[in-house]
Amino acid sequence: MAKILVVDDDRAILDMIGTILSKDGHLITKVNNPLEINMEKVSLYDLILLDIMMPGIDGLILCAEMRKLVDCPILFLTAKTEESSLVNGLSLGADDYICKPFGVMELRARVAAHIRRDRRDHSVRMIVGRVCFHLSSRQMVIDDKEISLTKSEYDICEFLAKNRGQVFSKEQILEHVFGFHSESNDNTITTHIKNIRTKLSCYNCMPIKTVWGIGYKWDEQIREEAAH
Repeated sequence: MAKILVVDDDRAILDMIGTILSKDGHLITKVNNPLEINMEKVSLYDLILLDIMMPGIDGLILCAEMRKLVDCPILFLTAKTEESSLVNGLSLGADDYICKPFGVMELRARVAAHIRRDRRDHSVRMIVGRVCFHLSSRQMVIDDKEISLTKSEYDICEFLAKNRGQVFSKEQILEHVFGFHSESNDNTITTHIKNIRTKLSCYNCMPIKTVWGIGYKWDEQIREEAAH
């Protein structure tokens, strides 16, 4: 069971999402007016579903404010025509987006995948060249300095590093990292990798290589150690 906050000015969508996810045992809080959100309590949620176009406050702005307070997955609910604005949304800390209209199975699979990967636990650390992954705490460190990554950025790095040298398409990264496959969200991976590279460039570290026409790979040596 997870505590999920759903914010959307369309009451019909709110009720539908609440009904679907409640059947999976989740505890759903529905908010129709984003200005009524109690920001002091957002840290209590395990996942947030957030509409982009809402009266009173833009969902992108709200996402940025929430990300300062929470570390849980944030997923946008968006119309197809709003996809161009999602580049900004992902850079503000959102993990993914679900396009309206969406099916019941897609919604359930997306939510389950993000909750599952958010709760993963590991017992080792992984060293990849200059990069060290503290798998239990989900931290990536370069030269003893922690890199500030979103959950999705971290998971992409960990997945590619664990499979060093293998080339993965954007579709494969979506499927393996997020636990689902959706061609409409290929740009999510492109944007996340762009953001990762920007953050790593400050350390003159570029382990994620583009294989043109195919996808991406991690191009450094790996060794694993038991956690202390």
